[in-house]
Amino acid sequence: MTRFPANRIYSASAPCRIDCGGTWDIKAMALPYEDVRPTTVNIALNLRTTVTLRPFKKGRVRVCSEGFRHTEEFDAFAPGLKGTFVLFAAAARYTGVHGVEIAIKSEAPVRSAMGGSSTALVACLCALAKATADAGSRSMTKKQILHVAYHLEDAVSGGGCGMQDQAAAVYGGVNQWLWWYSNTNVLFHRNSLADRRRIKELNDRLLVAYSGKTHSSIRINRKWLADFHSGKTTKGWIEANQKVSNFAHSLHVGDWKGCARWLREEMAIRREITPEALIPETSVLIWQAEEAGCGARFAGAGAGGVVWAIGPRQRIEALRKAWEQTMAGIKGGRLLECAVDPKGVC
Repeated sequence: MTRFPANRIYSASAPCRIDCGGTWDIKAMALPYEDVRPTTVNIALNLRTTVTLRPFKKGRVRVCSEGFRHTEEFDAFAPGLKGTFVLFAAAARYTGVHGVEIAIKSEAPVRSAMGGSSTALVACLCALAKATADAGSRSMTKKQILHVAYHLEDAVSGGGCGMQDQAAAVYGGVNQWLWWYSNTNVLFHRNSLADRRRIKELNDRLLVAYSGKTHSSIRINRKWLADFHSGKTTKGWIEANQKVSNFAHSLHVGDWKGCARWLREEMAIRREITPEALIPETSVLIWQAEEAGCGARFAGAGAGGVVWAIGPRQRIEALRKAWEQTMAGIKGGRLLECAVDPKGVC
């Protein structure tokens, strides 16, 4: 293992994301059903997570994060990994770095269903790769960072992780992902949906709000997988997958009414197959968006966190006023001033 240099500081940052089609990126769903072309669309946002590495005590790894009251310290040489920040201790263990403090700072709300832990892990691995490269080890490409981040998080969590959060953090931009876990070389196909001109248009037709309620995705995702494999919701998931493909096409060609329509239709299916993803606050926001002629949905696994909307510019402007009034009555709730982030981890 390599001791972190005593006189250096390294940092890296990565964007969070909003999404539709989430859960189809989980291998347990996507692999047996590759014939339906499992897909996810996500939009990287410039609410970035920054990870800064500083020297610390030899043989130790300390992790701290804004939004969490406590820090955790790990023995880099001891067997076993556990704790709130175990994912980042595992990243240090994988790269062979010790004597380091890992400090995490996010511009997105904590536990807001915007891919926070995965985004932080991608930034952490990028910063660690910079440190190990300076120490004479091989650096990591974006493709390698994504590969390690996904498998590391899936392993530490005991399985059931998807790849879309890490993918958005690594590549940024607006992308449709087709999940091909049977492929021995590349586990996905990335279809970029927006060039610089389309991103500029999208920024005027996008609205993001934080519900004031945090969320936890592990329990929800496990229920969704169980319902899917039991056959209870399989048909609905496949129908929703087609709506997401249609949404991707409309976004690619700048058909904003089409984007709103397909998101509304996907959300209608989600109400049936994933009702636990909605809470009163997010239900109201989505209803207001649909009444305004936009489409809206929860990010990630929902049950709190963020809601986002898309539609023609004038309708989004009208929705902004409605959401501002609603958020004024929700403790901790607020509109998030953000835009599409065309850059990935750096």
